[in-house]
Formats: sequence, C-alpha cells, structure tokens
Amino acid sequence: MGRALCKRLFIRIFVCDKREYVMTERLNIAVVGGGAAGFFAAIAAKQNNPNARVTIFERGQKVLAKVLVTGGGRCNLTNSFARIGDLKQAYPRGDKMMKRLFNVFDHDDTWRWFEERGVKLLTQEDECVFPVSQSAQSVVDALTKEAHRLGVEVRTGHALEGLKPLPNGDLQLEFKSQKSLTFNRVAITTGGSPRAEGLQYLARLGHDIMSPVPSLFTFNIADAAFKALMGTVVEDVTVSIVGTKHKASGPLLITHWGTSGPAILKLSSYGARYVHDCGYRFQIAVNWIGLTNGTLVAEHLQGIVEGNRRKQLLSVHPFGLPSRMWLYILDKTGLGADKRWDELGKKGLNKLVETLTNDLYNVTGKGAFREEFVTCGGVSLTNINLNTMESKVCKNLFFAGEVLDVDAITGGFNLQAAWTTGYVAGKAMSS
Repeated sequence: MGRALCKRLFIRIFVCDKREYVMTERLNIAVVGGGAAGFFAAIAAKQNNPNARVTIFERGQKVLAKVLVTGGGRCNLTNSFARIGDLKQAYPRGDKMMKRLFNVFDHDDTWRWFEERGVKLLTQEDECVFPVSQSAQSVVDALTKEAHRLGVEVRTGHALEGLKPLPNGDLQLEFKSQKSLTFNRVAITTGGSPRAEGLQYLARLGHDIMSPVPSLFTFNIADAAFKALMGTVVEDVTVSIVGTKHKASGPLLITHWGTSGPAILKLSSYGARYVHDCGYRFQIAVNWIGLTNGTLVAEHLQGIVEGNRRKQLLSVHPFGLPSRMWLYILDKTGLGADKRWDELGKKGLNKLVETLTNDLYNVTGKGAFREEFVTCGGVSLTNINLNTMESKVCKNLFFAGEVLDVDAITGGFNLQAAWTTGYVAGKAMSS
C-alpha cells in the first residue's frame, strides 16, 4: 500500500513537473519597435518557433510608418548589389557585420520572401528594387498580413522607458503609462535615435552608445549664381570633401538651397561624423565630368578647339554638360560665352580644366532628406554577438535595425540591413 501511494505521488509530481516544463518552454518574446526590423524579427521568431508568444510593441499609433514613406512612398526595399564591389561602398558603418549576416539572409532572400507573399518586384536601371505596384502599401500589407497569419500580437501606443534584467534571466520592460511586463527574450528594434539620450536605458545596462548623428542629408551652399541653376542635373559627377578621403560619384542636382542628388547623399553618409564635427561648415570639390586626369581633359578640349575654331565657346558643350551648366562654368572662369574657341589660349584652357575637375564650394549647413532620414550611431557592434544579434552585455536581449551602429547610403541598403538583422535576431531569439 505504501509503495502504491509512493508511485501515485511520483506520477503526480512527474506530471506536474512536466506540465510546468511545457509552460516554461513556451517562450514569451517582446519586440520593441514596429518598423521594418521589428516586424521581420517578430515574423522570423514565430516562424522558427510557432509555439512562442511574440508581441510587437510600437510607441506610435501606426506601425511601419517609415516604410510607407521610404522611396517617395514607393518603398525602395532592397538593391541588386550589382554595382557594389565592396560592402563598405554601401555600408560606411557595419559593412563587416553585414558581410557575415548576408551568409544567412541577403538581398536575394529578401526578393524571394516578398515575392512568395504576393509582392512582385522589379529592379530599376540604378539597381534599386521596388514593388511592381510602385506602392509602399503593398510591402506594409505583406508584413502585417504575415504577422497576423502567424499569430504575432501587435500593440501600439507603448513607449518603452526602461529595461530591467531579472535574476532568472527574464527581462522586465517598463512602458510609459503602462504596467511593467516581463519576457523571456526581448529584441530592441526602435530605429535610429536623433539624440543619444534616447538610448540611455541601454547605456545604463553597460552598452556602449556611439553618439547618433544624421547620415543622409543635402548640402546648403550660399552661392547665388550657383543656386540660380536650380533644377539642373549633371549626371556623371564626383564630389569630395576637401581635406579628407571621402568622395562619391553619381548624379548631382542643384537646388534652391544648394545641392542634392545621389552623389551628395552618398557623400553625406560617408562623411557623416566628419561634417558633424565641423559644424556642417566645410568645403567640397566638384568634378563635373567624372574624369580625373587633367591631361586627358585638356587634350579633349584641345580637340574641340581644333574642330571649332571660329565657333563661340557657348555653341559647343563639352562632356555632355547641360547648356546652363556650361554657361555658368564659362562665366565663372571669366572666359565669356561670346569668346571663340580659337581665342581660348593656354591660360583659358587651364582655367577650364581646373573648374571642370576641381570646382570648390563652401558648404554652410545641411539640408533635410525627408524621405529617408537615417542616423549613424547607436549601440556599438562590439557589444553584439554578430552570429545571433544578442547583446554580450545583457543575456536574452537582442538588437536589429538602425538602433545598431550600422547605416547605409540611399538605394535600398538601409532597409536590407533591417530585413537581414531582423531575420537573424528573430531566428536566434526564438531558438
């Protein structure tokens, strides 16, 4: 009788223990930030562990708000990377991390992921990838529908104020005007913060925070004659920041405040910290024709002289320059549009070569690039296990997206970083 009682007690204890074990096996996961990286992390976590409870917390009233406006509302969601020989070209900060993570989830995986969920994609001539619909809403719909299908819970109006590690390894989240909630695993995907203060709760845990500064913006130039060319686009330009190694090539747009376009936006990303430290007052050198060899440029101009001696300088536009730009360059060099090519002389030729290949401008400030505001800075990658995106400082805490010190030039690269880091973090945190 005693043995039977002991057996029943053993079975009862075993069953209770087993039930308790199953309950604790159901991971309770929080993703803080309802943007691209947050949704991808939540979806990847739920796909990898369907039994897990996954909740996205968004401080605003709408999720994926930034995705809706990126690419002018068309959503440049990735890039073909066909013109990227070295990832440093696309990712001024975080290139080594991205190279490693691309072995797990890259731009080809992104293409397949969205197409499998009904979002047909196309690659433009500039290698940027957009939905065929030309609408960011189709990307947002694919993400929200997949999250809903998998059972990911989404809560808006939840602003995170603090995070506290508990002795058992769980993490307690403190929300503004909300009670504290406890989770087994947490992913921070809150995006770039314009101020370092926004990440102080992570610094208090021991994370190193690289001070956030803007990294995609236009340049203000106070030259009235230059700004009179607003609307002019020069296709093949190389721009450099004088006194540094930072340079970028591509189309340049002259605006009513100064300069914009792909070449300028790339350069602002490459030199983000330098120009911030300069107070956004620095000098740029513009090569209007892309050719860097002054001798070859002079030879080309001399060939024009030989074939157009009696013609006016304004009548022939070298290197395919727009007529307004060519007139501006002639005025700037003091040569005059009415002068004939055979009157150019060696001195005039040298002036043209210098202005075409090394035209200097003083930048007086930065403008806004409202479509895709990006910051460099955030949680230092030295604090992150790059195989899992888990913090080395705080167990069970993961990161993805622009909250990390990783950022890219314009062209779909920043969203690709969100998809990639989100996928890796989501899969790791749910295992």
